[in-house]
Amino acid sequence: MIDMHIHVVPPNLPGTGPLHELLRKPVDEVAAALQAEMTAAGVTKCLAMGSWNTGDHDPLGIERTLEIAQRVPGLSAIGIADPTRTDTDHLRRVETQILTGRVAALKGYLGYLHYAPSHPGYVPYYELAARFRLPFIFHTGDTYSPFAKLKYAHPLGVDEVAVDFREVRFVIAHIGNPWVQDCAEVVYKNMNVWADLSGLLVGDTETLTNPDLAQSRQDVIDRIRLVMRYAERPNRFLYGTDWPLAPMPAYRDFMREAVLPEFHDQVFIENAQLLFFNPRRGG
Repeated sequence: MIDMHIHVVPPNLPGTGPLHELLRKPVDEVAAALQAEMTAAGVTKCLAMGSWNTGDHDPLGIERTLEIAQRVPGLSAIGIADPTRTDTDHLRRVETQILTGRVAALKGYLGYLHYAPSHPGYVPYYELAARFRLPFIFHTGDTYSPFAKLKYAHPLGVDEVAVDFREVRFVIAHIGNPWVQDCAEVVYKNMNVWADLSGLLVGDTETLTNPDLAQSRQDVIDRIRLVMRYAERPNRFLYGTDWPLAPMPAYRDFMREAVLPEFHDQVFIENAQLLFFNPRRGG
């Protein structure tokens, strides 16, 4: 099983805090907790989001993630694209990090940063994504920050760049929740767009299993099935948890219920394997 959306470092975004107290712990402690969760859930590969604005020495915000990856087999890093930094020196440092071969994808934090996908500040990163065949992930939908602006986090913004940068593989994180049908339309229309199912429920195991919360879970299940039915592309959906915002075993079980059984192999393994780990990156 591949979990393509987790966190092992604080995102360092305006108004978010660390997301979870674990992410401030020493590297060895984070690595041990992640390894235990992966083993319990049967996860063999994970992709972890980096930190924004970590300084010139770490332009994609992945150094601490790579430290943890040395201790956790199967962990890969996702670099953060900063639309406020498009100067030549910064982009040269970004390219140097990509050339190490330790960057699995790039990510833009829509909403948290007040820039639409079509903003010129993202264009150099799309060009790098195309050149190195790296998928480009966008945070979309609800946010953890009162300083975020939701108009920038709407999944319809991804349609514009999917058309203009057709050689780039884009991923709409969190299926654009709550704008899930808009996400479905973007996936349906554009052959270079995927969507991930991470972070649709957050909390502890009790949140994901308590009978008193069954209706809330059913609401999410209904949204997932609507999106996948509308998009008509089960090969474009990816499994992720948003760990440690949700425990891996409980979220896995919840998603096994939400995703129809005939699509399990694609959603839990094959789609992410093709997109992130196949040499041709997305076919």
